[in-house]
Amino acid sequence: MRALLTVGAIAMVPAHGWAWGCEGHRTIARIAARHLSTHARQQVHALLTANPINSRLTRFCQPIDPDPFVDGATWADDVRDLQHTAAWHFVDIPRDAKREHAGAACPKNEGCVTTAIAAQIKILQSRAPNAQRADALRYVIHLVGDLHQPLHCSTNDDRGGNCVPVHYFMVAPTLQHDTDGQPIKGDYKPNLHGIWDSSIIATDLRVRRITVAQLAPDLDKRFAAQIPAWMAANVALEDWAWDSHELAETLAYGKLPKAIPDEANTRPATCDQANHVAERMLALHLRVGQSYQHAAVPVVNEQLAKAGVRLAKILNSVWP
Repeated sequence: MRALLTVGAIAMVPAHGWAWGCEGHRTIARIAARHLSTHARQQVHALLTANPINSRLTRFCQPIDPDPFVDGATWADDVRDLQHTAAWHFVDIPRDAKREHAGAACPKNEGCVTTAIAAQIKILQSRAPNAQRADALRYVIHLVGDLHQPLHCSTNDDRGGNCVPVHYFMVAPTLQHDTDGQPIKGDYKPNLHGIWDSSIIATDLRVRRITVAQLAPDLDKRFAAQIPAWMAANVALEDWAWDSHELAETLAYGKLPKAIPDEANTRPATCDQANHVAERMLALHLRVGQSYQHAAVPVVNEQLAKAGVRLAKILNSVWP
């Protein structure tokens, strides 16, 4: 009963609403830091230290991490509205898409997570001003993490699961309200995307009684046998996106207690659009608990580890 109450309390903590939340993105950065070459580590530290984040910027993740590399992992979410880069954080590959058609999910006018990472790597390798290169580095740190969150690479006309209310352990989905107290149509928490961002990680940490700071070395040790192969493999952004997409299909959606039919792909701007998808998903009364958590945790952990190692691989290639 105590464990269930703890899980319920975690589920009610507001999630960031974007990939992996504070805990996941910082863990990915800490794992990457453990695999940077000496030269890459020196260059990263020098660039970020000499070009810090604007101290007047409102930061979601508190307290600020003293390591500029770890702190930089969440900066892209803080500036996404200011810099109009929301489209960079995901790629809406429809659930029923075939591998050969996945590239069509990346809009040419807005871009998506794979093209954004590639573009920022080019800036990082260029002779652009150091302040711009520092921002490019912070984008790469963050977006490589986003690429490995399965629901950032898949959608069912539901904004990557944001429009799928779920009953997570003891916490029922409730309609959210804006700052004026008005209900936001279609905006429910917990939802499928939110639990993959934060709740699954937070619950697992609490159950295992380890801290966020302990998670990176724990995962580094757990996946020690796989890490050399991940480091040796080529950088393949579209392949990594497709791998995340398949995990969304087989696990994030596939392990739900009720099957969700494929929806039309209209890319709704809100969960109240697209034929009121959130209300229809709410009517399914999706309850996820221990069996879903048990299936999701190993995949979440492996995706965090892969993201960290692959981030290090990218940065080591920028600074060989």
